Amino acid sequence: MQTITYEQRGSLAFVKLNRPEAMNAFNYDMLAELGQIAEAIRINPDIRVVVIRGAGEKAFSVGADLKERKTLTDEKVKRNIYKIGEVFSTIENLPQPTIAMINGYAFGGGMELALSCDFRIMVDDTAVGLTETGLAIIPGAGGTQRLPRLIGEAKALELILTARRLKATEALDYGVVTRIAAREDLESVTAAFADTMLANGPIALQQAKFAIKNGMNTDLQTGLQIERKAYEITIPTEDRLEALAAFGEKRKPVFKGK
Repeated sequence: MQTITYEQRGSLAFVKLNRPEAMNAFNYDMLAELGQIAEAIRINPDIRVVVIRGAGEKAFSVGADLKERKTLTDEKVKRNIYKIGEVFSTIENLPQPTIAMINGYAFGGGMELALSCDFRIMVDDTAVGLTETGLAIIPGAGGTQRLPRLIGEAKALELILTARRLKATEALDYGVVTRIAAREDLESVTAAFADTMLANGPIALQQAKFAIKNGMNTDLQTGLQIERKAYEITIPTEDRLEALAAFGEKRKPVFKGK
């Protein structure tokens, strides 16, 4: 059975973690397959937004496959840690906007995958958390770096050092997730959110994401230079001219990503 399933619907890419019998825990094969799919998405000009979810209803992902890990040598544990970090960084750096549709538990590495996405939409009857310190380890796939950048150092320290599991309303209050939704509405809420981005210029989406992500890691003046260069890329595009024409003709623009 494939550990990852992939489907493209129009300009939307749907990536599903497909080990429901293991609560979508990550083994090495799953990480390798997820990395290959992420690389294929990165170079696909037809994909404008990416949604990642878990198979089944119990879990988005509960992180590393501990049954596999018990069988691994220290060298292979290091191999897995390197691989998961590499794959999640690839997802974080995708040019397209990414949404983690958290359809169930997201713990440890599962939460770190969600943090590598741009947005997190969470079902209201589950829980999330970076729970690694409870296993005498630390988040090793970006959690100690991405969470404080998202919610601030003090809150991140609290959540990681206590290994606390957050209910949906708590996760929203902490700023860990973007939205919460009832289980029966999760897919429609996610689709509606994706549609608000799909209505906009795809090159502009990618350049805005690039400017924000890269500008956040530098000083203001350098960030402003990054923004200016990103803006310049949108100037000669057909989509920009289409937007101006549509405005003048009082109609919705039809963007082609050119």
